[in-house]
Amino acid sequence: MSIFKEIHDRKNTRSVKWDMLKPVFQTDDVLPMWVADMDFKAPEAVNEALVNRAKHGIYGYTIIDDDVTNSIINWIRKRHNWDINKNWLSFSPGVVTSLHIAIQAFTEPSDKILIQTPVYTPFYKMIEQHDRELVKNTLVLEDNYYTIDFTDFEEKLKQGVKAFILCSPHNPVGRVWKEDELQEMARLCLKYDVLILTDEIHADLIYPGEQHIPIASLSEEIAEQTITCMSPSKTFNLAGLQASYIITSNKEKRDLLNDHLSKQGHNMLNTMGNTAMEAAYLHGEAWLDELRTVLKENQAYVSEMLENHTNELKVTQTEGTYLLWIDCSGLDMDNKTLNKFMIEKAKVGLNTGAEYGKEGDSFMRMNIACPKATVVEGVKRIIDAVNNR
Repeated sequence: MSIFKEIHDRKNTRSVKWDMLKPVFQTDDVLPMWVADMDFKAPEAVNEALVNRAKHGIYGYTIIDDDVTNSIINWIRKRHNWDINKNWLSFSPGVVTSLHIAIQAFTEPSDKILIQTPVYTPFYKMIEQHDRELVKNTLVLEDNYYTIDFTDFEEKLKQGVKAFILCSPHNPVGRVWKEDELQEMARLCLKYDVLILTDEIHADLIYPGEQHIPIASLSEEIAEQTITCMSPSKTFNLAGLQASYIITSNKEKRDLLNDHLSKQGHNMLNTMGNTAMEAAYLHGEAWLDELRTVLKENQAYVSEMLENHTNELKVTQTEGTYLLWIDCSGLDMDNKTLNKFMIEKAKVGLNTGAEYGKEGDSFMRMNIACPKATVVEGVKRIIDAVNNR
């Protein structure tokens, strides 16, 4: 049996996804398909590396040596056709941490920071928590597919935006931005001297036939204007091990970033995160390629079932991530009613679209990084609830 078909009991493992149901949904009686981690075991090579490291039994301060940095460099070159220098690398516990620190390093209170909504919830919080001004470039949904309103994008940049947080691939709408879209965003950011802070944590989780392009890989000029945040955590289900990295080719910017990382004590990785990252990048490629096929099959199944068995729900066209953005506007429910319906009637725990901005009010986000049997059960519950409401 494929490792991606195995069902694992994750209850009582201090799992946010499985052990926080009561606080989040006010009931334990929902199938969790929400927070963005996978119900799949990490690659066996990762688990073996962690076990072997644990057998050593000593967990002192850990260096990030050339073996680790070379595993990152080689992975990015092979998977994303981007040659980076080891000196460009900085490290932090996670991409959200990296973005917080980048905002502190490169912007000042009251500076304007642009995001493309609906978008990953922490983007809103980090801008507000640091007393920066939130500016929105709302994505356009047309024919069930999201695109960028470049006229509005430029108009917003003209208003003195200091930094732009790019989500690439995009969470929650699942777009894998094409080269022409990235080029135009980059061109405008260069024109108005806007720093690009790019969250590329889902870079590896793209469907077969798609290609993720790091925006900084487009040219040296664009790279000099970009801070790229990446991690193996989403790719290989390692979020709890807290290991991520930042790629900054511009030395002045990198020195400033490293200074802020150091001041906040984020200048090393934990022993197990370090070990897992190297093992994943060295030995996880076949596992990832199978996973991508599984995710595409799960996406196709959910889309087909909702289209064929309901008139009210549809999955927006996605190209990557393991998150589906479901348009529930056909149910004609406000956000609170929709969320309550999914919890109490469908008994499925999803992320409510409103978490990602007001543009998501009639949407729900579904995590399909789970065995097919779980996907089938979740979809059946939703369809039955919709058709019997």
